Amino acid sequence: MKPHLPMKQSMIALSVLSVLSAISVTSLPAMAQASKEQQAETETEKLETIQVTGRSLSYANSTISSEMKKQQTPMTSALSIIDNLPGVLVNEGDPFGSDEWSTSISMRGFQLDLASQQIGMTVDGISNGNSNYGGGTKASRYIDTENLRSVEVSQGTADISSRSNEALGGTLDFTTIRPRLDEKLTVSTTLGQYNARKFYTRYDTGEIAKDTFAWVSISTQQNDDYMGGSITNSRDHAEGKIISRVGEVDLTGYLSYDDAEEYTYQRIYGLGQYAQEPNWDGLTNNFSGVPYQDQAFRETWGTERENLFGYLQADFMVNDVEVSSNVYYHKNEGMGKWMPYYMADVTDDGAGNPHSELNSSTTASGGSSLGSIYFVNRDGQSLSPNEGCVSSIGYPYGGGGAEIDPGCYEQGAMPVSSNRHSNYNKERFGVNADFIWNTTIAGMANTVRGGFWYEDYQRDENRTWHKTIDAATSPRYENTPYWTQYSREFPVETLMYYVEDEIDAGFAKFRLGAKQFNVDVSKDDQFSPTNDLNVSSDSDALISAGFVAPLPMRGLEIFGGYAENFAAIKDGVLERDDTDVSQIEPETADNIDLGLRYSTPGFNASITYYNIKFENRITFVSNESVNGIDFLEAAAGGYINDGGVESDGIEASLDYSLTDNLGIYVSYTKNDSTYTDEAFLGNTVLGSAQDMAVVSFDYTKGDFYAGFSSKYVGERFLDQANTQETDAYIVSDLYVGKTAYEFGGAIESMELSFTINNVFDKNYLGTIAPNAGWIGAPRTAALNLKFVM
Repeated sequence: MKPHLPMKQSMIALSVLSVLSAISVTSLPAMAQASKEQQAETETEKLETIQVTGRSLSYANSTISSEMKKQQTPMTSALSIIDNLPGVLVNEGDPFGSDEWSTSISMRGFQLDLASQQIGMTVDGISNGNSNYGGGTKASRYIDTENLRSVEVSQGTADISSRSNEALGGTLDFTTIRPRLDEKLTVSTTLGQYNARKFYTRYDTGEIAKDTFAWVSISTQQNDDYMGGSITNSRDHAEGKIISRVGEVDLTGYLSYDDAEEYTYQRIYGLGQYAQEPNWDGLTNNFSGVPYQDQAFRETWGTERENLFGYLQADFMVNDVEVSSNVYYHKNEGMGKWMPYYMADVTDDGAGNPHSELNSSTTASGGSSLGSIYFVNRDGQSLSPNEGCVSSIGYPYGGGGAEIDPGCYEQGAMPVSSNRHSNYNKERFGVNADFIWNTTIAGMANTVRGGFWYEDYQRDENRTWHKTIDAATSPRYENTPYWTQYSREFPVETLMYYVEDEIDAGFAKFRLGAKQFNVDVSKDDQFSPTNDLNVSSDSDALISAGFVAPLPMRGLEIFGGYAENFAAIKDGVLERDDTDVSQIEPETADNIDLGLRYSTPGFNASITYYNIKFENRITFVSNESVNGIDFLEAAAGGYINDGGVESDGIEASLDYSLTDNLGIYVSYTKNDSTYTDEAFLGNTVLGSAQDMAVVSFDYTKGDFYAGFSSKYVGERFLDQANTQETDAYIVSDLYVGKTAYEFGGAIESMELSFTINNVFDKNYLGTIAPNAGWIGAPRTAALNLKFVM
């Protein structure tokens, strides 16, 4: 990666020293060392101690329970497990989460989807590197579901130390399991509908050296699309973690590799199209040999993603100060595929001459399309349709003119088309450091926290157009592109630093802090430097404050929080050459939480009122519409500030043990998110549900467990004008399982579990995009068998 900003070299040196100094310390005071049992506690033991109602903090937060994990299969994306938490809505078009194109997370009117990245996401507290579709990486790419220890959702005000510049509406922190104390081998097999299967193995090493434990896992999985079974999604994953105590320093190392090939589902344009056939997204399963129709051939809507991520962390004490520091590295490579129904004419070969684009030995670089090539003769010359011919092709996108219809050409005309590849490559290097100093002021316990996050990354992107070898017979394409439409680099440097003080006055704890972001984003056009762009996306000092106070009733507390949140301008905003970055401002949000929590053995409850003022909302204007895809991106498309949003609402949850064996979990969300800009003043934010509710019953008796959960999602609008409203829907999940022990020999336990998601096969629209939506995943059953040896 190229050095590109003056801060870089000094920050790299600081990051290396922060970890090396931790390892080399020999005279630090001894830190209270946790027992080996605590260091190696298992995933289940940890989850059983977590209350969904959240920790005693001055802002709303909630954490998944072990029952929520059981509601999903081991094949399912790690994102889906948080769907039952209050205020959270997760939609995935694929039953197993094998399609980021149709994936969205909504929380308090904030969105994480194709159009927006307004919710922060971290892995073991480390930035995930943005969540956008083109070059971003969600937590589900880093973590195998079996290796997921917990997910903590911090709504609204969130933790001041959150490592994300997307956290307008809160942060999702996905954490990985710790190594076991003893040596174990876990083998798991999952089989499901739609040719779904996953094979997973994890080896826990036990103590491989003094105070050193580790685990390593590998898995492979695949599933077909549920609409026709014409394509197969696949994913290969490897992951490992090691913990060790060297002197007075606790070290943690983590490494994850993920290689996925996935195919996308298409969005439905409007309620009319959805009503026609609520079980079909409009993509076809068979190759027709007619390029205009084959632009909707499912096999050509593909995505490839490869991620390598790792970190090294050191935790130690300096006198009375707890210090935690880590360095991390992430490399991402990917490709998005489409199949335009023409070849772009990018070289002026002269009237009547063969098109050089048909010659696979040449590649044009940059420039713009002079026109489109649809049909040619054997000499490679363009042909024109017969005069007066009217096309009979009406699908997709309502059809086209005579130029796209093979019936409008003389016999012998040869169709041509392209395969368009958007190629991504990104490298990130970062360092985090935090300190906690516990002291007293006037006899009151006082805690000072502080730290910083520095990240340097560069995303490279280019777009290549490849000739389809024979557009009449298959989508196979030539390896050498005939045109590289663009090539550009996006250097981005982020520095966030914060400080916070919390004092315990006895009757309440009060905290006050501030943080600031300095973010520099650039675009370096490799073909035309005149298209270079640069924008500084620095925040003001962002204030964070709150309190937690116990009330006279034992187990009851009141809390409140305020935070000024910030989302920097993303590199994706600079992609279009015609972008006027001077007209785009970073997004900001002022969040207020006020709530009550009650916690006693067997009964936990919380209720939170929130109010949010969200300004400078950045929205993506898509180049795809009901009229078709703008493959050349010649039409208006890109990111704009789309006014503001005001949200207020209530989030409530209750977790109650009805008996020793039966528990009930209930959550309810009432959300009112409306636009504040003049064009849509008072209208409900598209895609946001005003009402959501969850009821879940979970039963355990000995080694047997079962559960049934239902989620209600209220009506949502497809458009900002609020002219199209989706129906409300209820989706239910069922799980049942049994664990058997004492087999003798090498097998310690065997667990068999059966899961059905969307039990009643409800038809509904899931992810919402402007004037469109994706069909929700259908009923899906899966069986898992796990051995521990």
